[in-house]
Parts: sequence; C-alpha cells; structure tokens
Amino acid sequence: MEIFNALSYLSIAGKIDMSVEKRYVNEADWGCGCFILTRDFVSCDIIFSLLTQLNRRIIMSGETKEVLGNNYVQNDVIINRLIDKMTLFDDNLMSLVFGQNIETTELLLRVIMERDIKVIDVRGQDELKNPVIGGRCITLDVHAIDVDGRHIDIEVQINAEGSHVRRARYHSSMMDARMLKEGQEFKEIKDSYVIFIYDHDKFRKGLPFYHIQRRVDETGEAFGDGSHIIYVNGRYEGNDDIGRMMRDFHQCRPEQIKSETLSKAVAYYKEKEGRGAMSEAVRKYAMEYAKEYAKEYAKEYGEEQRREGMKAGIKTGIETGIETGIQTGRRTEIFLSVQDGDYSVNRGAEKLGMSVDEFEKSMSEAGYRVPELV
Repeated sequence: MEIFNALSYLSIAGKIDMSVEKRYVNEADWGCGCFILTRDFVSCDIIFSLLTQLNRRIIMSGETKEVLGNNYVQNDVIINRLIDKMTLFDDNLMSLVFGQNIETTELLLRVIMERDIKVIDVRGQDELKNPVIGGRCITLDVHAIDVDGRHIDIEVQINAEGSHVRRARYHSSMMDARMLKEGQEFKEIKDSYVIFIYDHDKFRKGLPFYHIQRRVDETGEAFGDGSHIIYVNGRYEGNDDIGRMMRDFHQCRPEQIKSETLSKAVAYYKEKEGRGAMSEAVRKYAMEYAKEYAKEYAKEYGEEQRREGMKAGIKTGIETGIETGIQTGRRTEIFLSVQDGDYSVNRGAEKLGMSVDEFEKSMSEAGYRVPELV
C-alpha cells in the first residue's frame, strides 16, 4: 500500500488526477491502472520514472513492494502529450523559448520593464551553486545580462507552492554574490532584477505589475541599492502590451499566440527541430523531480515515524512520571509519619519494602529526622 499512498499524496497535493484500479494479490501487492494527466505535466512522468528507475520496485519505510501490472503509458507518448499541452507558464518550455533566444528575451523585458533592454547574454535553467557546503543552490529559469552588466532573473510560477516572498530575496542575493571580483569596490556592483511571472495575481489588487524596492521608512525615499523585484500578474487582461503578453503566455498552440516573435519561438520547440530538445528537457526534469520526490517522501515518512516515536515517548514519560510522583509522595508521607511518631521505623521500613538500615539512610538523606529506636 505504500505506493498507493504515495500516489494519493500527489493527487491530494494537486500533482496528478489519478484513476487507479486496485487488484489486491495476497492482500499485499496491487496492480495499478492508468494515470490521467493534468496541468502539472511532470507528475505522470514522476511516477513512471520512479517505477522504472527502481526496476519497478519502490522502497519505502524499509519495505519493498513489487509493483504488478503492465498498464503504464509509454514514456514517449506521455512526453509528447505533455509538450502539446505546455504553455509559457511551464518552465521547461519557457526556459528554452527565452533562455536560448536574445530576441524573445528582449521582447519580454521591454514589455515588463517598459523600456528597451539590450541583452548580451541569456541562459535557460542556469544553476547558481552555493559556495557554502550544504548551502541551498538555485536554478534560474532565465538568467539574462544586459549591455550595462545588470543581471536579470526571470521566473515563471504556476501555483502558490514555492512562491514565498523571501524566495525573491534569496535569488537576488545569489546573483549579487557573483557580480564582484576580488579587489572590486562595493559601489561597482550592478543592478539586479528578479522578475516573477505568476499564473495568478500574487497580491490580489488587479494590477499588472508590483514593483518592490527598499525605502527609508522615516523619509519614504528610495534606498537606491540597485536591487529590484518585480511581480507580474499573469491573470491581467488589459488591452495593453502586458495584457497581450500574458494572454500569449496562456496559449498552448503556437498559432494562437499573437506575438509573431513568440509564436515562431514556441513553434520551433513544439512543432519543428527543437521538439527533440524539448522532449529531452522534460525527460531530464522529470527524472530529477522523481529523485527529489523519492527523497522528500522518505524524509516525510521518517518524520512521521519520528513523531509517532515522540508521542509514544511522551506517553511513556507521563506514565512514568505519574508513577514516580505517586511513589515519591507515598515515601514522603511515610517519612513524615515516622518523624512525627505515628509510625515506628520498623513499620515505615515495612511499608516501603526496605530493610531498617536502608529506610533510615533514605529518610536521613531526604532531610527527615530519624527517631532513635527504643
């Protein structure tokens, strides 16, 4: 049942819409039916990758379950269907369309930044490694550098997961850390831009853009450190350049995209020579995603086990504490009774199951006066 639980978890999280026909065999193994694709194109391939990479066995909670049945959709069929459904909000397509093409990147930046931008270098899926051992690395969907040396990170985001505002801060800091060489002064650092294009309205105000900059609280003046964050409302439908651009971002068929430049670029990766590169990008991403999912599931399962262990420990601790408290209270009561002459030393020792010598020693160490034996 571990596999079924894993699939259910993805389904609940909105990763897949799952139709599963369970056939129990010896009440232990089960065969799965079909997986129905939804908007999150990676998910079905995640499952396929998990099953194939592990020789169609999946190891969870220290147990190995054999996966029965052969009703898996062929990988190439899955990938082709996924590519057909992709829009520019899917970072695999977006990274190729803009990350390999200065013309499309300049077009997008001109619309978002509302001025002409001369790009001299642009890369898709650009990994920035953290120099600190164990530190978190990031991969930029599109990393552009303009003629003035400004670094620009362009990200697309379909859902709210991973959209915390501090992500923008982290992306900005990772780019900044690479701008200065040894011996350069801080004033030489160039401006940086982190642009998030959301499929939803991040701040729910109906505006096309939300520009974030540091300001001096007391004066309201711009701090001017050159750090810029821009959120783009992907649901904006105004009759202007950004409204038209966002409508194009939502189209999955190249002929439906109004911008000729974007339409040609998307068609190249969906219908022409670039489709092979697109397929490989999806396959690679799915494999990496599968590995990360397996790690997260194992971690989550381990955490669940740890929590259960803690609960059991707390329960045992409470029970032990109560028992200890009862014993301590009873001992105190008997010590007081012996000290006040209500019980003899012999009687007290008998009640606590001790020898007279042990009883007197314990009573004395606890700070009570031991009466002299008559």
